[in-house]
Amino acid sequence: MYDPDPPPISHHDAPVLATSCSLPTVTPQQSKATSASVTTLPSGLTIVSESASTTSTVTLTFPKAGSASEMLDETGAALFNKCMAFKSGSGVSTLMINRAIEDGGGAPFCSVDRNGAVLGYTVIPDKATGLLAFLGTDCSFEKWDIRDAKAVAQVEIETANASAQVVLTEGLFAAAYGPQSAAGRPFFTGDAPSMDAAMAFRARGYGLNGAVLTATGVTDHSAFCQAAADLLSGSPVGSSAAAVAPIYIGGESRVAALSSGYAHVALAFEAPASSALVGTIKQLFTVLGSGSGVAGFSTKGLVGVYAGGDAPGGLVDSICSALTATMSPDVIKRAKSMAKAEALFALDGGSKTLADFMTATVLESGSFTSPVDVAKAYDAVTEAQIKSALAAMLKSTPCMAAVGDISAVPYHATVAARLS
Repeated sequence: MYDPDPPPISHHDAPVLATSCSLPTVTPQQSKATSASVTTLPSGLTIVSESASTTSTVTLTFPKAGSASEMLDETGAALFNKCMAFKSGSGVSTLMINRAIEDGGGAPFCSVDRNGAVLGYTVIPDKATGLLAFLGTDCSFEKWDIRDAKAVAQVEIETANASAQVVLTEGLFAAAYGPQSAAGRPFFTGDAPSMDAAMAFRARGYGLNGAVLTATGVTDHSAFCQAAADLLSGSPVGSSAAAVAPIYIGGESRVAALSSGYAHVALAFEAPASSALVGTIKQLFTVLGSGSGVAGFSTKGLVGVYAGGDAPGGLVDSICSALTATMSPDVIKRAKSMAKAEALFALDGGSKTLADFMTATVLESGSFTSPVDVAKAYDAVTEAQIKSALAAMLKSTPCMAAVGDISAVPYHATVAARLS
């Protein structure tokens, strides 16, 4: 393993070089291109794997375990259950689960948002299959695990609520879907769910039916699928009902902090279904706003622009200028190139990023083949599609969030009128 800061070699440690030596011949090996195989098991679990990576990241994604799937009395259950990941279950203790993954040379990780939860680990390819069972354990909710999960969740809530960017994002979702909906309610809420509610949420959201198991660096897809079927045979299957998509309505959220001297403003619209089109529009917003500090962004179901600064009065002017600027063919071409490069870079950013990208693609389209097809999807985005999508966005009701010293930030109705 490469040592980034090796100790200096002293005179006594210096190697003695022979006057003549025979060096081995090194033949460079051509790297393999990523190609993937997709299989759906009788349980409803979809498995996608590829063979080119030198390390293996294995993730199990539960699309119905995000906070947008919470019932009214389950607020906070998604975050709490994420903190229960890799805890005791299926007759195996928390210590044994985590020690087994660590003994395999990996470290467990987990994440959750409004649209789902992910459990995973990254190991050498030889260890990828043997640890599968720990991704699908049937959590037994031991009292010590509950205690620890509540403590971790509280730390995450406090950290998130102290971040202006997180508060802005939370406000954007509230504006987009309404505070009365599960997708619009605060994700980082201090209200812990009851254990009955948390357990009911887990039983409904953490089933294999509709979940996606993704693995990089797996050379034999069929063998991996068989191992997954065997090792996850005792995991909850769950309902076949698909996750319910939130209904976009548009609106406004404002959080004032007059002493901050800085304002953050985000304006977004409901995103098109095509991720290639969304990525292109995001980059188009960045190109159009580059001279005024406006950047495009996309998040689950939304695409829009962000600006921040200590002159709040001009932020919305810059945002509206970027959204209504004239688009030349050269600007559109540049945005398409940037979007395609971003997508291909994600594929080449390591096994974890590759696994995330493969999962997202399978959830969107039901398949994933290779980077060639990813590039083709971006190349296929036309100028007419971009202009049509933008025209529809500007005619719709935007969602707007503002945080900080926002006394000079216009209200939603004023901004919407400038865009229509």
